[in-house]
Amino acid sequence: VQLVESGGGLVQPGGSLRLSCAASGFTFSSYYMSWVRQAPGKGLEWVSDMAGDGGRTNYVDFVKGRFTISRDNSKSTLYLQINSLKPEVTSMFYCARDLTGLCGYDYWGQGTLVTVSS
Repeated sequence: VQLVESGGGLVQPGGSLRLSCAASGFTFSSYYMSWVRQAPGKGLEWVSDMAGDGGRTNYVDFVKGRFTISRDNSKSTLYLQINSLKPEVTSMFYCARDLTGLCGYDYWGQGTLVTVSS
């Protein structure tokens, strides 16, 4: 199993980014997938998840309306579109495979850093 995130970078407040997580080594469509972040000096925080068939999504309250999770099972890729970026979003973002749909993570990517600064 391998998860590889990309798409992070330095962006100005108000900007947008699309993060990607390329998965391999397992049947991608069979699993919930999640995005989890870690802000500087803080612990891990679940951000969003999506069911294997894309039929169910969940978000932490503070990102609702600004973040959109999606997946392309034909490409075994998970996405996170982040709009209206604010400095407090600055974090390392990780994708994780979720065995249960209830934060039962068994595999993680290496992360992609999102820095929001002017």
